[in-house]
Amino acid sequence: MDFTLTQEQTQFAEAIRRWTEKDYGFEHRKKIIESPAGVSAEAWAALAELGALALPVPEDQGGFNGSAIDLMVVMQELGRGLVIEPYFSTVCAAEFLKRAKAHFDVLEQIATGEIRLATALHEQQSRHDLSDICMTAEKTTDGYRLNGKKTIVLHGAQADKLIVSARCSGQQRDKSGILLFLVDADAAGITRHDYRTIDGQRAADIVFEQVNIPAMAMLGREDGGWELLDAVSDYGVSLLCSEGIGIMETTIAATLEYLKTRQQFGVPIGKFQVLQHRMADMFMEMEQARSMATLAAVKVSSDSTEERRRTLSAAKARVGQAARYIGQQAVQLHGGMGVTNELPVAHMFKRLTMIELSLGDTDHHLARFVAQPGFKNAA
Repeated sequence: MDFTLTQEQTQFAEAIRRWTEKDYGFEHRKKIIESPAGVSAEAWAALAELGALALPVPEDQGGFNGSAIDLMVVMQELGRGLVIEPYFSTVCAAEFLKRAKAHFDVLEQIATGEIRLATALHEQQSRHDLSDICMTAEKTTDGYRLNGKKTIVLHGAQADKLIVSARCSGQQRDKSGILLFLVDADAAGITRHDYRTIDGQRAADIVFEQVNIPAMAMLGREDGGWELLDAVSDYGVSLLCSEGIGIMETTIAATLEYLKTRQQFGVPIGKFQVLQHRMADMFMEMEQARSMATLAAVKVSSDSTEERRRTLSAAKARVGQAARYIGQQAVQLHGGMGVTNELPVAHMFKRLTMIELSLGDTDHHLARFVAQPGFKNAA
């Protein structure tokens, strides 16, 4: 299989890289993190101008109908730049709308950068199980009434609209009885508590109290909530894997540069063979992870649900292992300075750690991989 990027994909990647290097440098990024909003309106407008926001949107809604491979290219570049804007959360929400074939007006607004979206899928007790839902969706005469709480909603307080999962029937962890809704983030009855995460991103805990929404807010079929949720979460896993590769590349480059300049006993420490071996191990970990991240971007659109789940879990587990190893080694090779906020490598390590934990950690995806049909027979 040919994994060579097209000329258009390469040019797109170069455009985003030029933007991050010129207008989204490390010091500027730190100012955005420390700002009250935690995101930059100027950066969001730049992403819209570059076409990154229109990329995942269908052509009929003013977008480019980009594939998962196209998004892989973008996420790698945003990872290299440690961009903290709500791109990931908005793109995942757009995928819900695309698959549900609904709310085309919202997709148009995403393409132009008019609005930001977030996905409110996690609850305090659910950990990595997105089917563990206590939030209720009670049917009313003209729609639904939502009650419950969502936690760690990435960029939930910065979003204009939310994709929300809720339960209309069944037990707490049943795959059946799950519904998905598009909800205005400022609707009556919604309370958002905004906070900063360890990697500089923003997240929110969101409480829904007697939130009335129209019937048209529901996405997809009444009996297809879990299938839609499962498919889009795998799509999000693919994006995270790609972002992780971009950060790993930058982490290795920064560490190599440090080894060339830091001196001990009158010579650069990069001349010590044991440290050269560590750098070689870090590079091999990254290349193995890159192969799996690329495969994940290819298979996330597979018609076979089993193949998609198996590949995405394998990729997330491998990328998670590489992220942890590369991040830890980079911090150690930098010495005590590796954990200070003055150095970019500390921020890279924190973001890699959050990627490993997001949408299922390594242990979760190893267990999911083993649980797929045919695994025991294949072994």
